[in-house]
Amino acid sequence: MSERKILKVKPPPDYPLEDGSYLRGNDYSPVAVVILLHTFYDKIPDFLKNLAKVAIEAGAALAGFLQTENIGIEKIVCNVVANPNIRYIVLCGVESAGHYPGETFVALMENGIDEKRRIVGTRAPTAYLYNIPTESVERFRKQVKLVNLIRDEDRILRVNPDTVKQAVRCCYQESPTQFLDYLLYDPGAFPEPPINAKITWRIDKPWTVTTEEEKLKLDQISKAAVEKTRRRIDDAELLSLLRPPKRQK
Repeated sequence: MSERKILKVKPPPDYPLEDGSYLRGNDYSPVAVVILLHTFYDKIPDFLKNLAKVAIEAGAALAGFLQTENIGIEKIVCNVVANPNIRYIVLCGVESAGHYPGETFVALMENGIDEKRRIVGTRAPTAYLYNIPTESVERFRKQVKLVNLIRDEDRILRVNPDTVKQAVRCCYQESPTQFLDYLLYDPGAFPEPPINAKITWRIDKPWTVTTEEEKLKLDQISKAAVEKTRRRIDDAELLSLLRPPKRQK
């Protein structure tokens, strides 16, 4: 019986497209590791730094930190869809209360975004992906499978370097390999070209952005208001003609 051939592709020259707090490993690896960060980037604890180091040593393509539920996720999406070899995301680390980046990441994978580009099904207050194309978001959800280590109540599991190492190694096996309740193996590169879409514009208040339907409605209201104002002016001009001002004696 012949061995299964695993397709790999060379990432574009400018990969990874977005900068950030991450380490780069094997570009042909099928797995990236996202480590949730509950503090500032200049105060990353050693045990979380070690998770990134362990992930890269185990064979991950990228291993880095996620602190926010919007720009942080957008950067991950941009870097992953630029490398079709990445087929898994291992999610680990410590959830950040308030931003809920872990909950938001899981919600993105499960539910996607709505017409306002808000990630559906998260408590995060500003979970909007307005700075990247919707094409990139949908491609990301098709390209990768989530290996979620933060779903368990066992808080040790999500920050255990041996668990992260095992998850990474299972992702690049040729034959299906059991890891927790996942069956993992390297399926080869996603069968579509890389998407080279960087974050090109930033919206400070994405919740104020309107949909196309809302824009159309607002335009109709605006035009109606202008027309009403114009008619009032016309009426005033007509009255001035019908009732010319009295001459001074």
